[in-house]
Amino acid sequence: MYKLWEELENLKKYKWVELSHSLNNDSPYWAGIPEGSVELSKTVFDWGNPMLECLIQTFKFPGQFGTHIDFPGHFIKNAPLSESYGVKDAVFPLCVIDITDKVKEDVHYSVQPEDIMAWEEQYGPIPDGAFVALRTDWSKNWPDMDKLSGIAEDGSENFPGWSLPALKYIYETRNAAANGHETLDTDASKEAAAAEDLACERYVLDRGKLQVEVLTNLDQVTPAGAILVALWPRFEGATGLPVRCFAITE
Repeated sequence: MYKLWEELENLKKYKWVELSHSLNNDSPYWAGIPEGSVELSKTVFDWGNPMLECLIQTFKFPGQFGTHIDFPGHFIKNAPLSESYGVKDAVFPLCVIDITDKVKEDVHYSVQPEDIMAWEEQYGPIPDGAFVALRTDWSKNWPDMDKLSGIAEDGSENFPGWSLPALKYIYETRNAAANGHETLDTDASKEAAAAEDLACERYVLDRGKLQVEVLTNLDQVTPAGAILVALWPRFEGATGLPVRCFAITE
């Protein structure tokens, strides 16, 4: 038996968890993206064609569509884009910071360094190269765009997320490689309103880090010890791409 085949058989004994939403032509996306930007599974070569009996489709979508990965060039001019990242950049130790109880009390809650330190007291320091995911259970609002955005009667957006001090902690005190969340944006809505910008997302991408937005099923993953795999098409020049994420967890 070959060593890697044996390792694969061992990995298959663990739980494999889908972390990406399924997408179709009705899936929500950011309101700033023009209508008509999504056209999935359009048939361009149909059954019965005398040239060849097969089916071919085309897929049109924004880079930031569904569960997606953002590259630094999304917010930072002349920063690295999709082609700068290889296969070794797609696998991470996974740390899941659970703030669901605090979000139940305050929909605007933004994770703080103290929340992450409390996680570390229980599970140990965030390892180098980790993917730090923020669990809020916000993914249960998918695919209702108004619920995902937390739209109130006054039209305002209201949802939890990251704070700048928390991101600085995982990237400057620790040496994480990427972060992720279940919400549409990195920044908690209250943080974005105060900064009048997506300052948290800008910080992440300005540091040359990666992030995955609109994750799901984090409630099925152990807080520590799991592995996250993020797979995206090998397109050049992309600021972001829909991503197939999964976790291998105890």
